[in-house]
Amino acid sequence: MDMTEYAVYCGIDVGRSGHYAIGLDPQGARIYDKVLPNDEARLRAVFAALAKRGELLVIVDQPNTIGALPVTVARACGHTVAYLPGLTMRRAADLYPGQAKTDARDAFVIADVARTMPHTLRRVDLGDDTLAELDVIVGYDDDLAAEATRTSNRIRGLLTGLHPALERVLGENITHPAVLEILSRFGGPVGIRTAGRRRVSTVAKKHAPRIGTRLTDEIFAALDEQTVVVPGTTAAEAVLPKLAESLKVTLRQRHSLETTIEEMFAAHPLAAVLTSMPGIGVRTGARILLEVGDASAFPSAGHLAAYAAIAPISRISGTSIKGEHPARAGNRKLKRALFLSAFAALHDPTSRTYYDRKRAEGKKHNAALICLARRRCDVLYAMIKNREPYRAPVPAAA
Repeated sequence: MDMTEYAVYCGIDVGRSGHYAIGLDPQGARIYDKVLPNDEARLRAVFAALAKRGELLVIVDQPNTIGALPVTVARACGHTVAYLPGLTMRRAADLYPGQAKTDARDAFVIADVARTMPHTLRRVDLGDDTLAELDVIVGYDDDLAAEATRTSNRIRGLLTGLHPALERVLGENITHPAVLEILSRFGGPVGIRTAGRRRVSTVAKKHAPRIGTRLTDEIFAALDEQTVVVPGTTAAEAVLPKLAESLKVTLRQRHSLETTIEEMFAAHPLAAVLTSMPGIGVRTGARILLEVGDASAFPSAGHLAAYAAIAPISRISGTSIKGEHPARAGNRKLKRALFLSAFAALHDPTSRTYYDRKRAEGKKHNAALICLARRRCDVLYAMIKNREPYRAPVPAAA
């Protein structure tokens, strides 16, 4: 956010049925302190009354979902809107007297922090309809991905408890259609053994023609490694097919969303710029676009890296504490997207060379990937700011 001086700072602690608003003048005096209904007409009336004193800044602690209406109305009225991250607000609240957690106190903290520490504010994207639509779809896709991971882990956990050898065969390919079909039809180790090699082979070859025979051989070889039946097997045999069916549905939903995300993402002018960089696909690019936008909120690539928590933090205290440590705060969604894109870019010669150099320096895998993500962040920032696609570096002449 810029350091513009405003006549009124209106902090809003948003809620589902209503909000609480505090209006402060530049000296910190309260000029508004009331419950604010989640109603367009009332919001317009309050903003109009406050704007009579001069330029109005509206600050919210949640710009999406329950905070979408105040943000939209404030924009429609021509006022500037800013966002104070929840973690920043909680830390700033410790500087104010009292331990109470009330809507009125939170709204006051939001308004006063905006008045005294404007550098803590984040800009709210300027009403890009494409981004707003994409945010809803990508958010749902993230929920499905989390559900798929949870269900996969549950299936693998049950198999590990019942039959570790079978889990070693099926676990790494738990989302493969052939594996899910076998589990949904026959259940766990007892059900698969009862079904017999011929039936299992038929299902495996139908859904995995290339590896069907090998998969069947590995499954029955694993079954022969264990003769005892672990307690709880009967219940697990009933649960595993249901979990497999649930995972199949979730994966189908993600697949159906893929085309929608790709079409919506491609409609944005920065889509081609982002996906030109090695390691950035449609889903990763969409998440980066949603979190970074046009990068106008970041003065430099270093600011973007700090926001994504991939820039190390220096800690120096006398002569006893010196060094750099990973950042704990920051935008976790953006950090994950940059980390995954760096991992996916290891096939790129430039990225692989840098990664190998960091590993040769003694860094572990994750630390080397964070270093690579930080290096790629500089390039990504320049690409977005200049709206230019990725260009592979040309080796310098010897």
